[in-house]
Amino acid sequence: MSADDVIQAWDRADPTAIHPLRQVSEDAYWESGKAQADMLATVIPGNAKVMDFGCGDGRVAIPLAALGYEVTAVDASQRMLDRLTERTPDITTVQADADGIAGYLGRRRMDAVYALAVLIHHSYTDCLHIISRLRAATKLGGILVLDWPVSDQPAEADSWIGVTSWSPQQQADACAEIGLEPVGSKLPWGVYRAVKAGS
Repeated sequence: MSADDVIQAWDRADPTAIHPLRQVSEDAYWESGKAQADMLATVIPGNAKVMDFGCGDGRVAIPLAALGYEVTAVDASQRMLDRLTERTPDITTVQADADGIAGYLGRRRMDAVYALAVLIHHSYTDCLHIISRLRAATKLGGILVLDWPVSDQPAEADSWIGVTSWSPQQQADACAEIGLEPVGSKLPWGVYRAVKAGS
């Protein structure tokens, strides 16, 4: 599936299909975002300028902003951004895919970028492309938190809600090529420091 196919599928999806906790309750859905924001705060320095790439309706961006971070919420779906703004109009929103980030940022760079439940749905090629754009949006030494699963039996997603996983060697090679240094953490996602490519 192409990145455009994934974006269009998410844009058309019913809100209750976007996250399993929405079928439990709205409160459970938003509480899960607060829990994830609290986890992110353990690796992202206080008061950082942070980009939530693939923010959806703000499940994590809203509580992260409440913790004092300067959050820029980025999503390719204007529909999702409209839902976020209805709930919290004070967060900066940007409609963009990975290629559109540079046009918004110009020469500015973020202290931290996170992408949760985004990369897992893309092909290897699209995933590498997205990560390279996220790395370019992050200042040298900044933090990236990426939902980028590794498996002993890697596989590429075959549907818009499928999961692409990488072998440890594939991921190590990609990190070296893009300029990411793994950082140890207890988070359920990969944490990386932005470094010069090839170092």
